[in-house]
Amino acid sequence: MRSGDLELYTCDINGENIKQVTNQIGYDGGAFFSNDGTKLVFRASRPKTDQEIIEYQQLLNQGLVVPTEMEIFTCNIDGTDLKQITNLGKANWAPFFHPSDEKIIFCSNHKSERGFPFNLYMIDINGENLKQITFDTQFDSFPMFSNSGKQLVFSSNRNNNGTRNTNLFIADWVD
Repeated sequence: MRSGDLELYTCDINGENIKQVTNQIGYDGGAFFSNDGTKLVFRASRPKTDQEIIEYQQLLNQGLVVPTEMEIFTCNIDGTDLKQITNLGKANWAPFFHPSDEKIIFCSNHKSERGFPFNLYMIDINGENLKQITFDTQFDSFPMFSNSGKQLVFSSNRNNNGTRNTNLFIADWVD
């Protein structure tokens, strides 16, 4: 919020050398570095119309956001080479780079009629070859690969005896 908007920043591990990465109006968040440390992947909501911008800014002034429409973006760690990877509509979020840095796994409800379910999807960094990974009827999100790329951990509301409890699951990953 240093700029008055929700932007991404980087800094040294001691909190010094702060640099603003993003600079477009809208919510930017949930960023992760690529495995080689040169890129960021993140979710963003970009209000487009004058009315959407007014509503966004009114909520932001109250310390609120309504990130129901988010897409996946990448950029270099200095903010250059900004690219929108998805254009699916609804909520596309919790992105994480595959260990190859050539693909991104993320959560989406773009196929949902009422907001649920959320499932995991993978897409190439050029925005092509979208593939659904999970086929749950509830909520799967927050995917992360092990450093070796042999395991995938994610959270899910499956197997929770009908409660809203979220649990962690680990799956072997085969490319």
